Amino acid sequence: MINKVLPPLALVGALAFVPVATSSLAAADVTNYQELEKFMSVYERVKATYVEPVDDKVLINGAINGMLAALDPHSSYVEQSDYDTLKTTTDGDYGGLGVNFTIEDGAIKVITPTEDTPAWRAGIKAGDYITKINGELVYDVTLDEAAEKMRGPAGSPIKLTVVRAGRDKPFDVTIVRERIALRPVKWEIKDGVGYIDVNSFSGNSGEAVEAALTAIDKASSGKLLGYVLDMRGNPGGLVDEAVKISDAFLERGEVVSQRGREKGDIERYYARPGDMAHGLPVIVLVDVGSASAAEIVAGALQDQRRALVMGERTFGKGSVQTVVQTGPRAALRLTTARYYTPSGRSVQAGGIDPDIVVPQLSDPDYKDRPRVREADLRRHLLSQANADDKLLQEDDPTKDPRFSASAEELKAKGIKDFQLDYAVKTLKRLAGRGTAVAAAASPKGKSR
Repeated sequence: MINKVLPPLALVGALAFVPVATSSLAAADVTNYQELEKFMSVYERVKATYVEPVDDKVLINGAINGMLAALDPHSSYVEQSDYDTLKTTTDGDYGGLGVNFTIEDGAIKVITPTEDTPAWRAGIKAGDYITKINGELVYDVTLDEAAEKMRGPAGSPIKLTVVRAGRDKPFDVTIVRERIALRPVKWEIKDGVGYIDVNSFSGNSGEAVEAALTAIDKASSGKLLGYVLDMRGNPGGLVDEAVKISDAFLERGEVVSQRGREKGDIERYYARPGDMAHGLPVIVLVDVGSASAAEIVAGALQDQRRALVMGERTFGKGSVQTVVQTGPRAALRLTTARYYTPSGRSVQAGGIDPDIVVPQLSDPDYKDRPRVREADLRRHLLSQANADDKLLQEDDPTKDPRFSASAEELKAKGIKDFQLDYAVKTLKRLAGRGTAVAAAASPKGKSR
């Protein structure tokens, strides 16, 4: 999710909107008038003859939601509790289970659980279907209705019935809801490698990454082999935070550009001088749950030859949502632009292709678990640049002899996270040969 938050509309602005709208309608062609007349005809008929009296607010909100539903999966109108959830999510403090999901053929399908949340700790995985909530069948519901069913007071339990590919039968998972105050960034030093885990792009993520880089540099006394920037399962967030995090690893150059529907509607973001990683090798870990702002960072560091991107092809959400507050507790979230990496790539519906595809072999469900990406969502925006078919085909890295171990074999060796283990060992090998990641990330060094 990429969000740009705009202030509430001032009263004078609302008043000024009336003649502008009237002028626009006066210039509309006959077809537009006919469509508006059709809408008013239906509205009046419903008001006059529906079996029960209908409140104007219900009808208008239904019309707004229907209009936005015809656009793309990320445009929406929220009021009251939904608005509070939107606001606190971008601030990094919200209540619930910590799971990102979509509706597919009427069913709730998990995109990714957020790290260190109740859903993540309960073992909910990307590709899971939630078919029942507290024993009640949940089908043919909207996103808002599904979210409402999963909400509840912190400390209260909820039972989810889950269908997972590779399992013969559905199984139940009981989760205790929490007030989730995300720690967007965690860090540690693993075998001489600085490890930074970024699980969201909330309002303080950029500062937290900068603080982590400073702390790692101090704790290692300058004796560091490189960095692993882990953005697996990161659903995105604020574009400004993505720029800050990219900037922390870059000395110069473009980070990302946003392009609206007009040719001249382009906004570019650049890195400022000062690489806080001091030029040390960087590996970026991504997977199918890495989306939006996470893809901005991965794309920027990959295009600038600053990092080696490792893992799976990312989600592919390359659009920007502008959030306009339309009332005290109401907001319009509207897709207003696509974003592009420094080389001009649009990752919309295509994703970021890793330099080295590394499967998560330590996950026993890895092979059977379905992947949900932007291209799987109904009404998703297409990339303005035609995506290469090869980009949308998932290579099978398990044919590589390096990736032949089973989850049981890895567990016996004490390897709980194969992708992270492989990234750390790769940095150690590169450091041993004195090889820069920039060279390894060049086209000649790409491994498929």
